[in-house]
Parts: sequence; C-alpha cells; structure tokens
Amino acid sequence: MPEIKWNASLYDNKHAFVSQYGEALIDWLQPSAGEAILDLGCGTGKLANDIAGFGTKVTGIDASAEMIEKAKASYPSIEFFVKDATDFSFEEKFDAIFSNATLHWIADQPATLKNVWNSLKPGGRFVFEMGGQHNVRSLVEALHTAAKEKGITELTDHWYFPSVATYAALLEKQGFSIQQSLYFQRDTKLDGEDGMKNWFNMFASFFFKHLPAPTTEKIINRAVEILRPTHYREGNWWADYVRLRMRAVKKV
Repeated sequence: MPEIKWNASLYDNKHAFVSQYGEALIDWLQPSAGEAILDLGCGTGKLANDIAGFGTKVTGIDASAEMIEKAKASYPSIEFFVKDATDFSFEEKFDAIFSNATLHWIADQPATLKNVWNSLKPGGRFVFEMGGQHNVRSLVEALHTAAKEKGITELTDHWYFPSVATYAALLEKQGFSIQQSLYFQRDTKLDGEDGMKNWFNMFASFFFKHLPAPTTEKIINRAVEILRPTHYREGNWWADYVRLRMRAVKKV
C-alpha cells in the first residue's frame, strides 16, 4: 500500500461519498445479530458502526493511524486496531469480513486474501467492493497529460483495479467459492467547486511523492483544467468510477 498520510477530517467532510456508497454493500453482507464481523479497511468507522447496528460484534482495522484515531473517538463501543491488510491475524474467527474501497490500495493481493481466509470461520463470507478495471481512467490520463506538459514523463500509479475474471481467479486460487459478482460504472459526484482538486489531493498524492509542492500544484491545476469540459456538469464535478463488488464464501 502506498504511504499516504490521510486527513481523516477532510475524508469525512469532503469525501463522505465513500461511506455513503458503501451502505449498499451492507445489503450484500446481510449481517445478523450475534455475528462477529471484521471491517477490513474501516477508515473512520462509519460503516463499521452501521454494521454494529444490526446487533453484530464488529472489529475494525485500517493501516492508517489517523483513521483509527478518528474511528475510536467517534465510535468508542467498537474495537479498532491499526493493522495492515497484508499482515493481520486474530485469535477469534469471524463469521464475515467486509471491505469497502480498500483492496485497490493493496499491492500484495495473495497475502491479503490468505489473511482473510485464515480469519474466517468455515463457511464464512467475504463481501467487498473495490475499484474495477478502468476505474478513474480519465482522471489518471489527465494527470499524465498535465505532467508531460511540465516535462515529467513518469508518474507512479499504485492502484490495483482488476477485471472480474482476474479477481475471481485470485479468490478461487485461495479456495473461495464466489456467490455473487457485479462490475459496474458509477459516475461519482465530488463535493464543491474544488471537488476535483480535493479528490486529487486526497486520493492521488502518491503520484507526486518525489515532486516539489509547487510542481504538484501546477500539475493538479492543469489536470483539473483538462477535465473541466467533460467532468464539470451543471455546477458539479464528476469522477468516472468503475466498481467491482463480490461476495465469496470460505469453502467448508
């Protein structure tokens, strides 16, 4: 996972759509009272709290200490831990593991799926949504175009956006049985006049890790200018999200 220092307050205030869209994923989870459920990549804890509302015992993990600090402060009745998806374990086995908008940040997918498998009870379910193939493709293209105009020929992309077939193969190799899958485009409204600029600063900062701040700002501003004719409509910015949602079960 790229080294990103998350601004937990900005994440909640300007990018609340992440949790709001994740609410539909809970329908796929179908949590039941008394179940033990792990929220993998819980962020600031909003969805973990929603799941706990079904009478479940929820545990949340996230690699970001800033996110976990905010989650603990907001939802003190839920246990939250700073843990990386590629390196976690619990003595307790879970009935289900839930993950929203997290897996596409992780480079080592096999290690993550092995940890998920080991943390589930036999018959336990893994329900997740992540960026799918071609997610935010036009935004990335705009960044590369803007960078090339500044004489920068390479920007490092850390995201992992798989096709349905690619990720299904990974799940089945680990031993999961796939019950449901959905691959769909979901244009996503970004908050405010600076919505696109804020999105780049929040989610794409790793592109500019080795660039000075003034250069980064110029590239982002130019990318926003490139995108304005196609992605700014009726007073709102829109990002071309493509999502992959799946429900898989640990074979008994």
